[in-house]
Parts: sequence; structure tokens; C-alpha cells
Amino acid sequence: MSEAQSDVVRICRDLIRIDTSNFGDGSGPGERKAAEYVTGLLTEVGLEPTVLESDPGRTSVLVRVEGSDPERSALCLHGHLDVVPANAADWQVDPFAAELRDGCVWGRGAVDMKDMDAMLLANLRELARSGRKPSRDLVFAFFADEEAGGVHGSHWVTDHHPELFKGVSEAISEVGGYSVTVPAAESGKPTRAYLLQTAEKGIAWLRLRAHGRAGHGSVPNGENAIVRLAQAIARIDAHVWPRQYIASVRQLLDGLSALTGTPYADTDLSALLGHLGGARGFVEGTLQDTANLTMLESGYKHNVVPQTATASLDCRFLPGHEDDLMDTVRELAGDHVDVEVVHHDIALDAPFEGHLVDRMKSALLAEDPEASVLPYCLSGGTDNKALKKLGITGYGFAPLRLPADLDFAPMFHGIDERVPVDALEFGTRVLGRLLADC
Repeated sequence: MSEAQSDVVRICRDLIRIDTSNFGDGSGPGERKAAEYVTGLLTEVGLEPTVLESDPGRTSVLVRVEGSDPERSALCLHGHLDVVPANAADWQVDPFAAELRDGCVWGRGAVDMKDMDAMLLANLRELARSGRKPSRDLVFAFFADEEAGGVHGSHWVTDHHPELFKGVSEAISEVGGYSVTVPAAESGKPTRAYLLQTAEKGIAWLRLRAHGRAGHGSVPNGENAIVRLAQAIARIDAHVWPRQYIASVRQLLDGLSALTGTPYADTDLSALLGHLGGARGFVEGTLQDTANLTMLESGYKHNVVPQTATASLDCRFLPGHEDDLMDTVRELAGDHVDVEVVHHDIALDAPFEGHLVDRMKSALLAEDPEASVLPYCLSGGTDNKALKKLGITGYGFAPLRLPADLDFAPMFHGIDERVPVDALEFGTRVLGRLLADC
């Protein structure tokens, strides 16, 4: 077993034990302790990382490794150090204890994305100890604040320190690269397909603000802000967003159909998507634009009709669909309801071809020769959005070979988050191969 494989589980557990919950309102513990831990791991092997803070405690760490060919463009490998909050009462284990149970590392961040952080760090440390030079410059980044849109992390770093990414043309990060087990067309036997992320939807976090007439709760009120907001919510919830298949989604559907021998029609994907298990939700989220209500707020006393009422709306749009989505939401919101943009970020779409894609495929198939690799679009978002502002093309590639009975995808932001030890070691080997030949 390589030094990186020996390191990865320990690093993953150590990171999980550092609570970096991001509540999105600045009230969390921040990423500084995790960043200090990462910095210690890097300086221990002779590296000199750059530590940056956008605000007190909102800490990111970056380091550049010089390659053997200065004429080649550089590659960025990045992760985020923050996690979404976890309610311990909902979990089978303490979400920040990093327990080893049933061959898995359990805890908040085991899937999103301290597992990938650990795989990157383990390989980076082994590379530094070996003294070998990669074929091109590598920039490793561990960002703050991804779970709240990267405002205090990747976006701040790329806005204030673009020089740290000089010469970088491509990047890889989270979510893509994990396996799903599907039946093979010819034999019917289980086979693995790895989903390599080539696209991701854009983000529009919106606030609906309904206006009305304040008054006494005993008096009829035809201008009730809460009622107006409820009507807007009902219209948005009832809206059927049309399906439109972007290239990465079509390639995934066609590839999955060929692999399983399952035909599909654009109007009926149920049999085909049924093969994906828990990953089905991620794929269904990329078949059209979406708008989900997530929070409500209004009123301050039982017998007072409030003047305003607000709702939070999480919208995700396919590449090229932003204007249509915003126009549709504003129309559905109707009179007396303002639509405010709280946070916005772009959609991404990268080709499923080229040198880096070929190297990612080769690294996976060297460790799992009978598997297939398919592209897909992520319904969520990653820090690749911030790097795109610098002209960097991003992919999702956190390679994990997963058991068929592990419902993996729903653990992103879910409860009882866990990653198999075997999958961590597998991903470490795959990323090691990629770094040796990227």
C-alpha cells in the first residue's frame, strides 16, 4: 500500500472531527482550524502554502507544485473545507466523531467533501515526499465557504488573488467520478459506470417579497401580504418547467441506454433512470430548470396582519436558460411580489473530450478495467464556477468505487453521511495515477 493510501483515512477522519459547519449567515465556526490542519500537513512535507482570509476565520489554503514542463498549462485540483450543518439527533452517530463503522468513515463531510480533500492531500504529501515533478504545474486549493456560494472562499480568492492561478487552464473538484451499478445489456450482470461531471446548472437564490396593508387581525383585509405570497408560491410550485436536454444529459442518457440495453423516449425516462438508484435525483434535476421554496418568514404577532411576507426560492438553471428562468419567476410571482436576487452564479458546460478527460478515464479504467465512464450534468454547483471567471474549464472528478447497495448520492447534505474506506483508497490510487500523467 502506498503512503498516500495509508494517509487518506486518517486525514479524512481528522478533517471530519473539525466542525466547519457553514450556516450561511456568518454564525458558524469558520474554516480556520481546518485550514491550519491542512497547512500543517503541507509544511510537514516541505511545502509552502499560501493562507488567505476573506474575513476572520474564513480561511482558504493554496499551494503550487512546479511541473517539469513550464510550457504546458497548469491544472488546479480543489476542494472546500466547509460543510453544511448537521443535527446530531437525526444521526445514528455523532456527525463530527468520524467513527469507523461497517467499513465506512461516518460523519458530516465524509461525502461532501472532506473525502476528496483527504484524497488530494494524501497524494500531494506523497508527491512532495517523493521529490518527483509532475508533468505540469499543479495548483492545489482548499477553499472556504463553498456551501454558501463561495462568496468568502473561491470567489473572494479569484477576485483578489488571480495571480495564484496564473497559467491554469483546467480544474477538477467534487461530485463527479463516483460509480453507479447498473445491469449490463448483454449479460444482465451488474457493471459499474462512473459519472464524470462535465456540466453544472447555474444558481439563482431568490427572495420573494410580498407587500400588503398592515392591520388588525380582526378586520377583513383584501391586501394581505401573506395571502399574496401564498398565491405566488402556489403558482410557482404548480408551474411545469419544460424539459430540454443539453449535450451532457443527452450523452448520459444515450450511454446509459446502450450500456443497459434499456430504450427510452424523451417523454418516458422512468425505466432508464431507474437503473441509477440514488443518483436518479441528481440526473432528474438536470432535465429542466427548477425552482424550490426553502424558507418562509412573516409576521410578529398573532393579531397583527403584517405589511410584508418573504419566501426563499432556490432556482437552478441549465446553461443558456438564466434569462428565461428569471422572466418566468417574475411573471409567476405576479403583482405586489418583488423578486430579489440574493445570490447568483453561472452555469457550466465543458466538453467530454480532450487530454484531461482522456487521462481521467484512463486513471479510472486502470483501477476498474471492466467499468464504463459517462458524462453528466450536476444539478447543484461547485467552486468551478469561480474559476471559470479566470477562463478555467472545470470538471467534477472525485473518484469512488462504491458498493451497489450503498445509496450514496442522497447523502450529499443528508443524514448518516459516510464513505467506504475501500472507496477512499481506490480514489487515492486513481488520483495518484492522474497526477502522474495529467
